[in-house]
Amino acid sequence: MKYNFDKPIDRTNTNSKKWNSEIYKETYHGHTDLLPLWVADMDFKVAQPILNSMKEIIEHGVLGYTSTDEEYYQAIINWNKKRKNSEIKKEWIVFTNGVVPAISFMIQAFTQKGDNILIQTPVYHPFRLTTENNERNIITNPLINNNGIYSMNFEDFEKKIIENHIKAFILCNPHNPVGRVWTKEDLIQLGDICLKHNVLIISDEIHSDLIFKEHKHCSFLTLEKKYFSNLIVCTAPSKTFNLAGIQTSLIIIPDENLRKIYQKTLRNVRIETPNSFGIAAIKSAYTQGEEWLEQVIEYLDENRKFIEKFLRKNLPNTKYIKPEGTYLAWIYLGDILKNRDIEKFFEEEAKVAIDYGHWFGEEGKGYIRLNFACPRIILEEALNKIKNSI
Repeated sequence: MKYNFDKPIDRTNTNSKKWNSEIYKETYHGHTDLLPLWVADMDFKVAQPILNSMKEIIEHGVLGYTSTDEEYYQAIINWNKKRKNSEIKKEWIVFTNGVVPAISFMIQAFTQKGDNILIQTPVYHPFRLTTENNERNIITNPLINNNGIYSMNFEDFEKKIIENHIKAFILCNPHNPVGRVWTKEDLIQLGDICLKHNVLIISDEIHSDLIFKEHKHCSFLTLEKKYFSNLIVCTAPSKTFNLAGIQTSLIIIPDENLRKIYQKTLRNVRIETPNSFGIAAIKSAYTQGEEWLEQVIEYLDENRKFIEKFLRKNLPNTKYIKPEGTYLAWIYLGDILKNRDIEKFFEEEAKVAIDYGHWFGEEGKGYIRLNFACPRIILEEALNKIKNSI
């Protein structure tokens, strides 16, 4: 393997949100001595071609206003065609500085205060926070949990849409935190219901490049064009290539009318183009980063299998299904810790910073979300801390 993902990289004193104890002590009740496996970025060095492209900018020495070029758009188009079988057009691509900010702008652009927005819990909690911060209401369509295998409740989905006059639905595909990669059949059922009731589909596909080999990502953009009239797809190189700090996301909007409304909202706050490093990172990542990505997926696959073997041997009463995509493990500890405060356990005994399941909705109680995009020695240390404390 060309890249060495086993080598730990010291991220302390680098303004890392994940590793900065002064930041995470606010989340973890003042504790500053936790091993962090929470924030969803990787503890791996970025692919060398991407670093080289940024180095060229630094050596040039001028960091002025930037604009995108044809190479930028072609890199995005080619990547989506090759990796996801998505045929997208240049004019569909809209820059925003992050998927969560993009969703916030969509809520502002396409809904009114007091409107209802649907999510499928347990799900990435900024969906709820962003919606409520914009003074809209969250309606939940909980996933069905059949012994750790999650599926969608389509009957409840349509019922909630009708009863609550839903304006927009936020899909997570692959799903964070449960790790499901939704099938084409799943998306068609969702799409038909949303078309029938004129519900805007916001499909967060930010983890769509991180799919394990026995599964295949299906994007809404690969379905019939009839779904495009009320569809927005959110992607980014940030999860794929560990570039969250570049703050560059790609919002794909096939419908011209939707796109114009969204772009007007962006112009109101003067969000127009990526920064110099974002443009360079996208071009180099999507044209030269595939080798790194293939190797990182292979390493993540071994980490996901390591978790399974470790838990089976040392903590057999936990429930863990290997995720189909993402680098996030969704683990049920409710039976083991049923008489203990899960937050106190992790912060005062295990000394590991993870995401608590209840952050993702009521259905997440008793679960933790653990980020395994790290050197295996760190993952093993965290799991041993949990095991020894239990």
